[in-house]
Amino acid sequence: MFLVIGLGNPGAQYEWTRHNLGFMLVDLLAREAGAQLRRLECRALIGATELEGERVELVKPQTYMNLSGESVSCLLSKEGRKGALKGLIVISDDLALPFGTIRLRARGSAGGHNGLKSIIAALKSEEFARLRIGIKPEHPVNDTRRYVLEEFPKREREEVEKVLARGAEALGVVIKDGIEKAMQQYNSSDR
Repeated sequence: MFLVIGLGNPGAQYEWTRHNLGFMLVDLLAREAGAQLRRLECRALIGATELEGERVELVKPQTYMNLSGESVSCLLSKEGRKGALKGLIVISDDLALPFGTIRLRARGSAGGHNGLKSIIAALKSEEFARLRIGIKPEHPVNDTRRYVLEEFPKREREEVEKVLARGAEALGVVIKDGIEKAMQQYNSSDR
C-alpha cells in the first residue's frame, strides 16, 4: 500500500498558493481516479483508491504546513500502516527549483521546507520518497514566507496545470516501477 501525502494549508484562501502544490496534485490524482477525500483521520483528509494496480491512500494533512509531521506520524502508527515508510511519498513545493520543474528523490533532507522538516522530525527519518515541484521565480525574492503564500498569477496557471499533470505521471511510474526508474525518467528533463 502507498500513502501519498500532499503538503499544503487547509482553507479556501490558500487554494491557489504556491505552497499548496502538494494539495493540488493530490486533488488531481483523486479526480483522475474518481476518489474523494472525505475520511478524516489523524487530522488529515483521506481518500482510498487504486493507482497502477496498487492500493493508494491520498492524504491532505489539515494541520497547516508546519505541523504536517503530526498527521503523517499518526497515520503511520495505525494498524496496517506500521513501518510503511517504504510506501510513503510526500509531495511539496520547492523554492530552490525553477518554476515548473519536478524532482523525485528516494530520501533526503528537508532542504529548508518546513512541512518536510516537520515530517522528518516526527518520523525521525529522512528515508521516504518525495516529489518536489519548483516554484523559484526568475527574480530574487525578499520575503519567502509571503511569496510561497501568494496565489499563482493567472498567467502561470496553465503552466501549473501542466506541471501537475507531469507530477501525476511521475507518481504513476513511482507506484508501478519504483522510485529509481521514475527518477531516471523525470529528473533528467527540466519540463
